[in-house]
Amino acid sequence: MEFTEAYKQTGPCCFSPNSRFVAVAVDYRLVIRDVLSLKVVQLFSCVDKISYIEWALDSEYVLCGLYKKPIIQAWSLRQPEWTCKIDEGPAGIAYARWSPDSRHILTTSEFQLRLTVWSLVNTACVHVQWPKHASKGVSFTRDGQFAAICTRRDCKDYINLLSCHTWEIMGVFAVDTLDLSDIEWSPDDSAIVVWDSPLDYKVLIYSPDGRCLSKYQAYESGLGVKSVSWSPCGQFLAVGSYDQVLRVLNHLTWKVFAEFTHLSNVRNPCCAAVFKEVDEPLQLNMSDLSLSDDFVRQNSEDAPEGHIQVRYDIMEVPITLPFQKPPPDKPNPKQGIGLMSWSSDSQYISTRNDSMPSVIWIWDIHHLELAAILIQKDPIRAAAWDPACTRLVLCTGSSQLYMWTPSGAYCVSVPLMQFNVTDLKWNSDGSCLLLKDKELFCCAAVPILPDSSEYSSDD
Repeated sequence: MEFTEAYKQTGPCCFSPNSRFVAVAVDYRLVIRDVLSLKVVQLFSCVDKISYIEWALDSEYVLCGLYKKPIIQAWSLRQPEWTCKIDEGPAGIAYARWSPDSRHILTTSEFQLRLTVWSLVNTACVHVQWPKHASKGVSFTRDGQFAAICTRRDCKDYINLLSCHTWEIMGVFAVDTLDLSDIEWSPDDSAIVVWDSPLDYKVLIYSPDGRCLSKYQAYESGLGVKSVSWSPCGQFLAVGSYDQVLRVLNHLTWKVFAEFTHLSNVRNPCCAAVFKEVDEPLQLNMSDLSLSDDFVRQNSEDAPEGHIQVRYDIMEVPITLPFQKPPPDKPNPKQGIGLMSWSSDSQYISTRNDSMPSVIWIWDIHHLELAAILIQKDPIRAAAWDPACTRLVLCTGSSQLYMWTPSGAYCVSVPLMQFNVTDLKWNSDGSCLLLKDKELFCCAAVPILPDSSEYSSDD
């Protein structure tokens, strides 16, 4: 892997959908850099500190959320002199997003009073009253033709279907939820999944015309659904719950065909490879060096604790994983499947049980078995699959990157001084990684994964 120099950032950073640019927030400035050279392509000045960045799908426009003001500013790469500013006045702005056509911006006001669709073409706007959530509860079809927007009135949840061409409401239907958490269109645009709040375990599948195709409830007592995700192929629906179980439904009968439990004790029979991160201190032979006592004493006081390299050791089963029992007297317990992500080919799904924050589980959907367990020294901050091949990359807030492929797992040291990776993102073609430190960012060129290869921690 090849790493660039580190550059300053004070907030969100993200690749453009066409993988050519990276947008970086530096206080009140929006810096657009070329991905290959990281040279500054455009520099825009906002009226306040940038809290949020989102690219339009055509990569021509960038939206900046200044939530302290609160206003929205949009900029054009093709026409740098073009500007756009959206101010909802006393209603405020809690969240903003692009529409699929890249020519409309959807904003949600404070206290979810209304959702407004702003046109960049003719300055027209359309209002939807009482949106359910600020940043959730809105989903677009894959072809960009329709939007599903959740609303709540008279103590009941509704789904509004809007045309993304005219922004007229095509239909409204009520859903059987007590307190709707979120919705998402299926990848083939044939169904909408709806799930309830954690207080009531309920996953509902609706057709676009409002018919309830399926209702799934794994259990009644206890906290329910924590995360939901469609597979990229659209054939599987993964549901992560607070009971530390991942359940996978099929798209034909909407029945559960796999249940994967996340137990702290892993016993035989188990075919999974268990990788554990361990320290590997760098051994230095200083027997032939002759230094004065003053020099040694002065440098030993200022020197760091030592150069530490890490590697993965393969562990034997049975093994006990590090487990944190959540306190029973506090809300929002750190338990259940809080992090979940599908591989691009839909064969693997990675999960993290929040009561075991330093462990990532990788499940093989084709064989319905556990493929691997990665045990890290620190809690996992982020994990993301390569969009072009079967490769999982994760970070833990250390100076290392951790990668898993079906061939094995390995560690990559970031060759930048005092750079600890707290977040990471792939670009759309899988050729580059965006790595974030607390106040810096860099990019890493990732080699194309061969069909079969042996990996080691030295790669």
